[in-house]
Formats: sequence, structure tokens, C-alpha cells
Amino acid sequence: MPVKVSVVVPVYNPGPYIEDCVASLLRQSLPPDEYEVIFVDDGSTDATPPRLDALAAEHPHVRVFHQENSGWSGKPRNVGIEASRGEFVMFVDNDDQLGDEALERMYAYGVAHGADVVVGKMAGKGRTVPVELFRRNRPYATVANAPLIDSLTPHKMVRRAFLERTGLRYPEGRRRLEDHVFFAEAYLRADNVSVLSDYVCYYHLARPDASNAGFQRFDPVGYFKNLREALDVVERYTEPGPLRDRLLRRWLRVEMVERMTGRRLLALPDDYRRELFQEMHAVAVERFGPGVAPGLRPAQRITAALIREDRYDDLLAYAEWEAGVRPRATPTGVEWHEGTLRVRFDAEYHDAGGALTVTADGPRPPADGAPADPAEAAAWLAGAADDGFGTATADLVLRDRESGASFFQPVELTRARVPAADGRTRLVLRGTATVDPAAAAGGAPLSAGLWDAHVRVALGGWTKECRLGPAPAPAPALPTAGLVAGRMVLPYWTQRHRNLSLDVDRAVKSLGLHRLTPADATVSDREVLTVALPLYVPDTTEVILRLTGGAGGRTLDRAAVLTPADGAHALLRAAVPLGETRNGVWRTELRPAGDRGLGLPLLLRAGRADVQVVRRPPRGLLRRVAGRARRLLGALLGGPMTTRKA
Repeated sequence: MPVKVSVVVPVYNPGPYIEDCVASLLRQSLPPDEYEVIFVDDGSTDATPPRLDALAAEHPHVRVFHQENSGWSGKPRNVGIEASRGEFVMFVDNDDQLGDEALERMYAYGVAHGADVVVGKMAGKGRTVPVELFRRNRPYATVANAPLIDSLTPHKMVRRAFLERTGLRYPEGRRRLEDHVFFAEAYLRADNVSVLSDYVCYYHLARPDASNAGFQRFDPVGYFKNLREALDVVERYTEPGPLRDRLLRRWLRVEMVERMTGRRLLALPDDYRRELFQEMHAVAVERFGPGVAPGLRPAQRITAALIREDRYDDLLAYAEWEAGVRPRATPTGVEWHEGTLRVRFDAEYHDAGGALTVTADGPRPPADGAPADPAEAAAWLAGAADDGFGTATADLVLRDRESGASFFQPVELTRARVPAADGRTRLVLRGTATVDPAAAAGGAPLSAGLWDAHVRVALGGWTKECRLGPAPAPAPALPTAGLVAGRMVLPYWTQRHRNLSLDVDRAVKSLGLHRLTPADATVSDREVLTVALPLYVPDTTEVILRLTGGAGGRTLDRAAVLTPADGAHALLRAAVPLGETRNGVWRTELRPAGDRGLGLPLLLRAGRADVQVVRRPPRGLLRRVAGRARRLLGALLGGPMTTRKA
């Protein structure tokens, strides 16, 4: 069987963090004889080399190469390219992970669209990843029609014939931004680039010890020397004009302006900030022509102008003001509607003085200039917000708390100019998002886990993200949990900050079942159990009712149906064979799908047509009782009693 994909993994002293990477590579849905994994050990001094050798001995599709330390990832990746046999080469870092179907999906997508480069959707946990690039699938992407230039990390799949035809390789040696040089050229020379956005292919993860190579402080002189090499690539393969300016703008924005902005700048030591600033100033004057900075958003143009004009102290003052500017998104309602969640919210920007307000006759920022002070900057940006309010946007993004996977949800948006107390005007974005649990993850159902709601607000020259919350006091009422597309979805306010989150298939104790009363559950003479559950279902839904108990702890599964009673309740109906339940007491459990079960606080008495609703003490009461018992026992034994979690 020809090898479809060669996965190249440069390795240097990853310690235990390589294990999750290895596991994700071995559980790929692509058959093992259709892909290979090439680990290139770059002189590791920990226990990794023998670990990799043992792995290769156990798995025929795993190969390992050992070499002296080269100082960075470029040479190991090049060694992997030379050793590869696949139709495509996929680059993975040794502390990251692939989605289980990543290789299969990316390969098929690349073949279907004749791509030289396939960019798979990324999720970041503790690491930033592109967002706008992955709004939708882009089968035929270029640097002109898609924000490809926002994604220059190496975690992509490249056609090997393209690498051989172009001779494209990574710069080697102890250096930075080798991936920028490689992929800037790859994008500009590829016949086609395909972006796969409906499945998370790559998980870009921060180590708990913050020892990822990309997190280490860099030497500004060397870093911006390497950055100039990426700019050289753009200038080599483009003509002067708007496209080149737009591509160069990426390095001005990401590597310079965003480093000199708000809290990110203020967190750095002053001597290091000054070093960075001086190198950025030199690059800005030397390499960026008059068409580059004007394409930035107004807030970014101000920072770029201060860098170019060599005004470090003014830049610091502007950063201190801008650090207090952030969006707020207030939830105004959540409800079920025809099998989807409707989430309503208001979003606007605030600074240290409260909601950002504007006046119609305020000053507007010039295309290319720096303000005299933060007060003038604030006035400029208020004017920009007022002018651009007609195109301002607010998106609802669901993000998996465990993996970092994020997905945009459709939003209907209105824009309201609200009078403020001082006679000025607030700019408020009012959105209604539709969350379909059956398709909210890029067209696929939401997976089990906790999903946090974020709002991404583009207004006044900023695009920033915040949690949806805190909910006002009193918080808007939340609907009951819903059973939709086989998923149990519970909207809830987080305990500490009252932000909106969704619990998908995890909730077993918080669905409001404790509110059942004996009147909610009956068994008819025909042995049909009927229960009114605080549960939303969009239409008749088939489930399983499991009975456990009786003599010997038997288990009986019975077909049941849930039918809508109203927007907050569903009627559960199931035949319960009392003739088979004549011994003991039988516990009941609702099983919506597969092996997942939802315990019901109902007990069936053997051979009797009645139901008992189980009442348990509140969890807080149980803790208090347990605490008093420990203290009493400790006093009797002459010392304090403590407990320890495993």
C-alpha cells in the first residue's frame, strides 16, 4: 500500500509531554499501512531516545532518526522531508496533538482539491491560533482571497512532489521564524492551498511548565534579523502594490504592533521593552513603505505610528490607557426554540471610565499619524467607532474548555445608538445567536464536555474577545436541560463569574430532577410509568428506561419515549413489567443514547403500581454533617481529623 502521509516530528527533550503526541499519532483513523511517523531526535539528553527506539520496534510504521543537536527545528524537519515516502508530509511538534481523524481528512481534502498545502483547523490551549481563517472551509485559498498569511506555524500538510519541485526546505541552525520563511514561500508558490475548517485537526498546546520553545524570551536583534528574511521572501515573489503591502502588514501587526499593545507590553521588563522597541523602529523605517500601516485598524495604526516615530514614552502611556479598553457582553436571554438554543446578548466596549461613548462631531484618526497623548488617541478611536458602527460585528464563539476547540455560531445582529447620561452616545451591538447542538461544531454535533460562550467584538479599530457574562443580578432565567440530537445540553451560569456555559452530556446531578414530586410520577393499572421531567425535547424522542434491582441485582431495559409537554417539561412513558419486579426495590435510569445514563430519583416498589420519589439531603448539608462528625471523632481521639483527596 503506498504511503499517503509522512508525519515528521522534530524531537528535543520533550520529557513526558511527548506521550500524548505519540498516542494521538498512533490512534489515527488512517490505516497504519497508509501513513508513517518519522521522529527526528535532535540530540535529546533525556530518556526520549530509547523511548522512541522502543516505539519504532513495536510499530512498523514508526521510524526514528538520531542526530547531534542542531539548535532548532529546521534541520530535523529537513531530515524528515528527505526520509519521507508519503504523498504528503505533515509537520507536528513533539508537545502537540492531532485530532483522531486529522490525517485521513486532510489527505482526502488535499487530494480532492489538488492542494499543494493543506491547512487544518487548529485549536489552542494556552496558545494563540488563527480564528478568522477557520470561519469556513476554503478549498481554493490564496494569500489574496483568504487570511492565509495569519497562519505561518509549521503544523500543516504539504505535497511532497511540491517540495521536490521547488526545493523548498526550512532554514537551519539556531534561529527563529524558520517556519515563517518556509510557509510564506509555500503559500506564494503553491498551485493551490486548501483550508479545512469543519474538524479540529491540530491541538496547539502549552506545557504546564511553560517550557515550549515558542514561549522562551528571544534576543531582539536576532529575532528581527530573521523576520527580515521572511519579508525578503514576500518581496521576492510579489510585485510592489496593494497585495505586497497587505502581506507585509502581517509582520507589522503580529510581530510588532501586537507585542507593543496593552497588557502584553506592560508585562515585560522595561529594559527588554526598550530593546524590542528599538529593533521594531529600525524595521518599520527600513522595510515598510507608505502603503503598509494605513491598512491597519485605527487602534493598531496609532501603535505603528508611535513605533515609526520613535516615541517610546508616548507608546507606553498609550498602552496603559488601552489596557483598560475591553469588550463586555451581557446576556439578556437564553431559551430553547425548535431544537436550538437562542442566546441573546448586548455587547459594547468599556474603558476605565465606563462604557465607551462617542459624539458625532468628534475628531477622526488620520490614515497615518500618531496622537499627541492618550486623550487624543481615545478621541480618535471614538470617532473611528462612530464612523464604522454600520459594519461593526459581534460573533458568538463556543470553545471547548478541555481542548480549546472553538466554533462560530450564526448571529443575527442589530446596532443601537443609545443615549448616555453625559449627552454622548453608546454604541451597542445586540445579537441573537442560534446554537444547534446537532451542528454547532462546524456542522457536527457538540462533543461531550463543557463549552464556554465567548463573544468576539469588532468595533472602533479593535477586535477583542470576552466571555459572555457576567449575567446581571438577578440573572436571566435559564431554560431546563434539553435532549437534542442525542445530546443532553444544560445551559448554566458559572459559579464564580456568572458567565454562560453549556454542559454537554456531563450533567448528571444538576438537571433539576430533585424538584420532582410524587404527583409527577405514576404507574397505571396497565403498568405504564408516566413521569413529567424538567427536560426540553423538540419532538418525540426514543430512549431506554433501565430498571436495576430486585433479587440478584437484575437489569431490565425497556423502550420508552419522551414527548414535549411544554417548553420546560417532557413526558416520559414506558411499560414497566410489574410482574417481573416482585422482589425488592428497583432503581430507574434514563439512557438517551449508548452507555450514557441519567439516574432518576424514582424507585419502583416490587409488584405495586406506585412510585417513590427519593429525597436526598442537600449537598451542603451532607458536607456539614460530615465535617461535624470528623470534628467529634477527632475530639474523642485527642487530635484533629483531616481528609486528603487522592
